[in-house]
Amino acid sequence: MPFQFERSWRNEELDALRDTAVRFIESEMQPQDEEARKRGHVGHALWRRAGELGLLCTDIPEAYGGGGGDFRHEAVIHEEMARRGLTGMSNSVHSIVAHYFLNHGTEAQKRRYLPAMARGELVGAIAMTEPGAGSDLQGIRTRAVRDGDGYVIDGSKTFITNGYLAGVILVVCKTDPSQGARGTSILIVETKDREGFKVGRVLDKMGMKAQDTSELFFDGVRVPAANLLGGQEGQGFFQLMSDLPYERLIIGLAAVACMEGAYGATLAYVRERKAFGRPIAEMQNTKFKLAEVATQIMVGRAFIDRCVEQIVAGTLDTATASMAKLWGSEAQGRVLDELVQLHGGYGFMNEYMVTRMYADARVQRIYGGTSEIMKEVIARAL
Repeated sequence: MPFQFERSWRNEELDALRDTAVRFIESEMQPQDEEARKRGHVGHALWRRAGELGLLCTDIPEAYGGGGGDFRHEAVIHEEMARRGLTGMSNSVHSIVAHYFLNHGTEAQKRRYLPAMARGELVGAIAMTEPGAGSDLQGIRTRAVRDGDGYVIDGSKTFITNGYLAGVILVVCKTDPSQGARGTSILIVETKDREGFKVGRVLDKMGMKAQDTSELFFDGVRVPAANLLGGQEGQGFFQLMSDLPYERLIIGLAAVACMEGAYGATLAYVRERKAFGRPIAEMQNTKFKLAEVATQIMVGRAFIDRCVEQIVAGTLDTATASMAKLWGSEAQGRVLDELVQLHGGYGFMNEYMVTRMYADARVQRIYGGTSEIMKEVIARAL
C-alpha cells in the first residue's frame, strides 16, 4: 500500500498466504491478463494452478478439501487481485458458490462438490439473473418441474459470472410458481456433457474483459432429485438472502483494495510526468486531489476492516454489509474518476492499469444488488 495502515486482523499466517498469493498473481496471472482480455476468459489451467497452491476455497473446512481458514484468508486473495486490476478469475463468485454448498447443501453435496472446487477442477457459478429479471428475483421465469426421480429445467440466464468455464452451476428457478418467493429453489447443474444445456456467447462488456460473463440456456435439462440444494423445495429465496452479507462484503473489500492499487499507480505516475517544466505531483491541484483520495481510502479501510472482524465473529448483519457494498462501490467510482483525470490523455489508454480499473469499477454499483437496492435494505433497518 502507498501509505501505512496497521491492519487489525493481520497475523503471520495471513502474511504467508499473502506472499503466496502475490507470487502467483504476479508470476502467473498478470503475464496472461492481456491475452485473457482478448479471448474473454482466463482458461481452466489458471484455476487448477490456483487450486494446487491452496488459493481457492480458503475459508472452507479442511474436511471438505478447503483451506480451513476464515473470511480473512479469502480477503487476502481478493485484495491482492483487486490492487492489480485483475478481474478475470472470479474467485469471489467461486467462493460464494462454495458457501452455498457449505451453508445449505446436504452432506453428500458438500463432499461431492467442495473438494473439486478447492482443487480448481470445478469452477463455480450461480445463475440468478434473467433477461427479464435482475434485482427482482421473484420475477424469474426459469422452471424446474419434478419428473420421476429428477427435475427438468427450462429457461435462460444472463450476465452469469464464470458462466463460460463453469463446471457446476447453482440455478435459481421456480419449482412452484404459484408460491412466489416460497416457490423458489436452487438446483445443481454439472455442465459437462449435460444434454439440453448450452453456454451462449461470452458477453461484450464495458470492462472486466478477461472475465467470462455469459448467457446460459436450459432446454429440458434433466438433473437428479439429489441435485436440489439442501434437499428441500422452496428454500431458494431463504438460501439466497442468508448469504448476501458474505457477497456484499467481498465487493466492498475489493473496492477499497482497487482504490489502493490505483492510488499507488497514480502517485508513481504524477511524480514522473512533467508539465510546465515540473512534476505534476508538485502542483497544488494534484496534491489536493491525492490528499482527498488518500483520506477516502483510509476511512474506507477502517470500516471494511471492522466488517471483516464482524464477519469472522459471525456478527455482520445484512444492513452493515450493504453499507460496505454501497459506500465501497460508490467511493471506488469517484476515486477512480479523479485518478484517471490526473493521468491526462493517458488515462484514456487501456495500457494503463487505472484505465482498466475505471471501466471494471462501473459494474460494482450494479451486481450483488444495485446501489439503489442497498439504500432500500439499509433504510429498512433504520
